[in-house]
Amino acid sequence: MNAEIIFKYFPHLNEEQRTQFCQLEALYQDWNLKINVVSRKDIDELYLRHVLHSVGIAKVQGFKAGSTVLDVGTGGGFPGIPLAILFPETHFTLVDSIGKKIKVVKEVVDGLGIKNVIPINSRVEEVNDRFDFIVSRAVAAMPTFTFWVKGKIKKESVHERRNGILYLKGGDLDEELKTYKTAEIFDLADYFEEDFFATKKVVYLPLKFKG
Repeated sequence: MNAEIIFKYFPHLNEEQRTQFCQLEALYQDWNLKINVVSRKDIDELYLRHVLHSVGIAKVQGFKAGSTVLDVGTGGGFPGIPLAILFPETHFTLVDSIGKKIKVVKEVVDGLGIKNVIPINSRVEEVNDRFDFIVSRAVAAMPTFTFWVKGKIKKESVHERRNGILYLKGGDLDEELKTYKTAEIFDLADYFEEDFFATKKVVYLPLKFKG
């Protein structure tokens, strides 16, 4: 499976974006041989399991030019790098506490010529800025995650949707989210037809969440 699956769902990309998406696979395969950031099974389905999954967030929320997004526990750069390609006028900060993973992020960003990504090797608690949105791919249960990012969301919103968290999760979330009365859950199967997305979701938590 190649980058065509991205173009299928995002047909209005410009030439530079298409080229960057196409180049992702070779860069990750090369770096994965040196530093294992993606499992062997997943590297063969990079565009489905990582790239398309990441930009599933964009089906729920677009990002305006000049807005800021924090990707927590980015690993090898997901969902941050695919989103940065999709929204080149938005500023992305990608944070991970594991140095070798951030090294891969830096190399991929440099290799693609992406200018709107700042990679940081740090724990998220040590990041002092505030952001319009915080994104992540299921690095912890929601109560733990909201504790980590407390105070890191800007109060003033520039998007129609209130600033908050956009979290890629899977499975049954009823128990985990039962105390979050303002949470909204979006099924990625409503946007993507591949079986992989049958249980995949985007959870949106606005700034004023309870937990």
